Amino acid sequence: MIPEAILGVFVIFCRVGGCLLAAPGLSSTRVAPRIRLFIAVTVTLAVAPLLLPKFQGALRDAAPADTLWWILCETLTGLAIGFFGRAFFFALETMAGGVATMIGLGGIPGNPVADTEAASLVGSVIMMAATVLIFTLDLHWELVRGLVASYDRIPAGTPFGARPMLAGLVDRMTASFAMAVRVTSPFIIYSVIVNLALGLANKLTPQIPVFFIATPFILLGGLLLLMILSGDMLGQFMLAYADWLRRG
Repeated sequence: MIPEAILGVFVIFCRVGGCLLAAPGLSSTRVAPRIRLFIAVTVTLAVAPLLLPKFQGALRDAAPADTLWWILCETLTGLAIGFFGRAFFFALETMAGGVATMIGLGGIPGNPVADTEAASLVGSVIMMAATVLIFTLDLHWELVRGLVASYDRIPAGTPFGARPMLAGLVDRMTASFAMAVRVTSPFIIYSVIVNLALGLANKLTPQIPVFFIATPFILLGGLLLLMILSGDMLGQFMLAYADWLRRG
């Protein structure tokens, strides 16, 4: 019984660890790998009493090849769940870089939050705020609840087919980018109106460097717009992310 329990806990760890490896927040490069490992082990041990009775008997007489198949399936399932959640942050990070360019701050570098690639200053601030909100609103616990509930929809040892996984990823990326465009649409409208007005002014008075003179005012208007709308923008984003965590 003890070897079966240890093997069952390890199978659970494969799904939990795979999810935390890609899920937003805990998968950040700012979190040390050892800390992430400890968190994955802790979550696994916490949910193991709930999940072991669901599949422990199936591992009793499993051949080594079947056990390896279980481990592979659980790891890929966890990675897929984590990437589905990460899609929200991919979309927000892309649009946050666009917002920085729209308000004239695209050339100012910032420190990346979740990845190692360079990011804009505004994008880094928005991503840091979104990451902090995950833990402030206890959405990391919703992720754990979603992992436990995933065993009802995707039983342990069941292969996550490539076609459903890719279709789900495409649907999630589409919905995520549509949501990101929606929450950043005021900045898109602001950029179009401002640049159209400056283009007309430059056409009427070509001898005056309109864009050079108007740059501080563009920055001021963009920062004011960001200050006013940042709460609603992040609120809508977190509502969409929380809805996905609860409904899947």
